[in-house]
Formats: sequence, C-alpha cells, structure tokens
Amino acid sequence: MLTIQNLKSKIAQSPYQAYVYSYPHKTAYRPFNPPIYLPELWTQQDRQALFLYIHIPFCEMRCGFCNLFTTVSHNEDFISQYVRTLQRQAQRMKAVLGDASFARFAIGGGTPTQLPIGHLETVLDIAENTMGAKLQEIPISVEVSPETATEEKLKLLRSHSVNRVSIGVQSFIESEVLATQRRQSNTQVEAALTRIKEAGFPTLNIDLIYGLPGQTVDTWLQSIHSALRFQPEEIYLYPLYVRPLTGLGRTDKEWDDIRLACYREGRSLLLSEGYTQVSMRMFRQGGQGGQGSHLSPLSSPSPMSPLSPLSPPSPVYCCQADGMVGLGCGARSYTNTLHYSNEYAVGAKGIRDILQAYIQTADELFDYAHYGFQLDAEEQRRRYILLSLLSNEGLNLVSYRQRFASQVDADFPELSELLTLNLAIKDEYSLHLTEFGIERSDTIGAWLFSEKVQELMHDYELR
Repeated sequence: MLTIQNLKSKIAQSPYQAYVYSYPHKTAYRPFNPPIYLPELWTQQDRQALFLYIHIPFCEMRCGFCNLFTTVSHNEDFISQYVRTLQRQAQRMKAVLGDASFARFAIGGGTPTQLPIGHLETVLDIAENTMGAKLQEIPISVEVSPETATEEKLKLLRSHSVNRVSIGVQSFIESEVLATQRRQSNTQVEAALTRIKEAGFPTLNIDLIYGLPGQTVDTWLQSIHSALRFQPEEIYLYPLYVRPLTGLGRTDKEWDDIRLACYREGRSLLLSEGYTQVSMRMFRQGGQGGQGSHLSPLSSPSPMSPLSPLSPPSPVYCCQADGMVGLGCGARSYTNTLHYSNEYAVGAKGIRDILQAYIQTADELFDYAHYGFQLDAEEQRRRYILLSLLSNEGLNLVSYRQRFASQVDADFPELSELLTLNLAIKDEYSLHLTEFGIERSDTIGAWLFSEKVQELMHDYELR
C-alpha cells in the first residue's frame, strides 16, 4: 500500500535507488502457461498508430555499467542467423497484425550499427517491406556508438529517412570512460559526432552519465560543455546505477555519491543554454524554454520509451496507449492488457542461451507470447499514471477520466501525498511534478509500483 510514511522514508534516502523507465519492470515478467495466441490478442488492440521497435543485441564491448540484453560474443555467421530469424519473426508478426500502420520506428540494442552494413540494410528493409512501415513519413531513431558510426553506415541510415541518431558518449573525460571498462578516445568520439552532424540528421541525441568513478562536478560540467559544442537537439543525463552482474557491480568499490549535485548543476547549465527539461533525464533544445520549462505541457510521447520524437505525424503514437510491436530477441511488445518478450539475462551465458533459443524458434511459435506480464485494470491505471507523471506533460486528469471512466483521486488517493511533500502541484486539469519531484522521479516511480509487481521483482533470479 502507498502511504506517506514509506514515501517520506524513500524521499529521505538517495534519489538513486533504482532506475525507473517503464512499468511493469521486466523482472516482473514470468512464463505464460498456456502461451497466449497473438492473433486474438492484437485483434483487440487499436493498430493504426503503432510503435515498431527492432532489437539488435550486439556490441563491440560490454561497458561496466551495462545491464542491457546484449552480447560481445558474436561472429558473422551468428549475426546472419539472428537477422534471418528476425525476418522470419517479422513475417509472422505482419500476418498477426493484419491491417496495421506505424507512427514511429526505432532500432535499438545493443548497438544496431555493430551490424555489417548489408545486415543493417536488411533490418531497414524488414521494417519497410515486411512490416509495411512508411519510413519516409514517420520519425525513426537509431542508436549508434562512436566506433560504429562510420560514414558509410550513417549515409545508409539517412538514405532510409532515419531522422534521429542517439549516441552513447557517457563522458568526454578519457580517464572516466576507462574506469567504466569502456574503450573510446575523445578523438574517436568527436570524429563520430562530426560525421553525424555532416550527414544532416535532424536530431542528434547525446547520452552522458554522472556519478562515474573519479568524476567530479567540474569534470561532469566539462563533459556537458564538450557535448554542447556539437549542438545536439537532445541530451540525456543519466545517473550511474551500479547493478548486479555488471562489470562495476562485481567490484567492491564504494561509490562517492555526487550524483544529486551533478544533476542539479547539469540541469541548470542546460536550462541556461535554452534546453527544455522533458523528464528527469531528457533535455530538448528549444521548446517552451527557460527556467521552469519542465512544467510545460508536451504533446509528444513520454520519454519512458527508448527514444524521443520529432514533430510526430498524424496519427500520433502515444506511449500510454501501449501499442508497441517489438521484433528481435531483446524486444518487448506492449498491448493494453499484455506486455511480452523473450526471457531476460545480464550474464554472458544467460544471454547466449536465450539468443540460441530465439534463433532455433520454429516459425509457428512466433504466433504466441510465452513470457511477460498481464495487466489488470489496476495495473493499467498505475502504468498510465507513472508514464504521464514522470514527464513534463504530467498526468492529465481529464484524459485519465475519459480512458478509465473513473477519477484518479478516487482510484489512488495516495497521490495527494505528493502534494503534501512538495513533490507535485495540481490544478483543475493536471498533476505535475515540481522541480524537487522531478529530481526524485525514480523514487516516485518505484513508489507507484503495485505490491504484486514489487513481489515479483524481489523474487526474480537474475541470470
């Protein structure tokens, strides 16, 4: 149960207990018995403004902070098998969806540009010709790395109408990067950023991390200033989370907690440079800019998804509508009542075993969901509240009432505690986090998790 006592207790702790980016968390997923037949599931879903997501689980290195479903143990043959399986899955999924249209498309990972260029082109072809996504008409985002953002691959992406590139730099201080078990030089990073800008992508996003080993507030601000030299349309500022089975998680190091100071100084710098704060992590160039702009409404999807929008077409994908179609071994799919995926692992052996099982999946088994989470009415409401509240669009009380035929105050009276603790402000139409609330987004997000989800997460055995 949500109470002011446990929220007060959580707020008194570090804001960085757990990274909240969606709901329910993937560690709350479990096997379905029996499996769920996807044609029946998707028939009940609005399929006219879907989000297509393709997952590529390959990287050139495993960063010390990374707990993503990705592997560095691969060769050309294994990659070819994976892409062929992706094509088989897409063909079955297209038949499942029938008459559907896509409002957004993203390729994530891992590092999609780790693929050889021929396979990268095949993945783009799967989206356009197999799934029917109209690439020239919708926002498309692709994740790249400094090592793989070659001129040839960037040219291919741009020729297929990709209009947003997201690159994980993490730090422009080489000693900080090295401490995360990541190999990259500033020369390499700056050359990649220059190539991206010269390729003409409308949106460049740069990811940075604060709280790294050896980092200070001053070196953190140096990294932000270095990023600003490339005039990125978006910047994500991520706090470091040291998680089990990651490289940093296996050390005995005690972490100096300067993260809150870094967050505040970084936020202040970006707002002074004309960026709008969209969420705790995401900042966008321009918009309803300036101080306090984090409270302005935003018509675009919540930043809880892997990417952020350009000017969205009509119809507009809305993350709260849960129409995500995930292809690939690490991808998740969302409908209103069911979230599903393959199983999840962080350790190298667990990931390899799951990938091998994916590649060996028979065609007809792609017609079923085997693993995930079923959302009842309460969980649907919790997800809607969480995704709305943790972005600057806030929780629209009218939209909530229209969708669920009930009042949020009656469904979750505990939300009033956010007002009592100065974490949110409320008017007749909406509930928004305050500046204090935004910097504690991860704490508030975890506080909104149901007891059922918390128990499942607690009992999950990480592979």
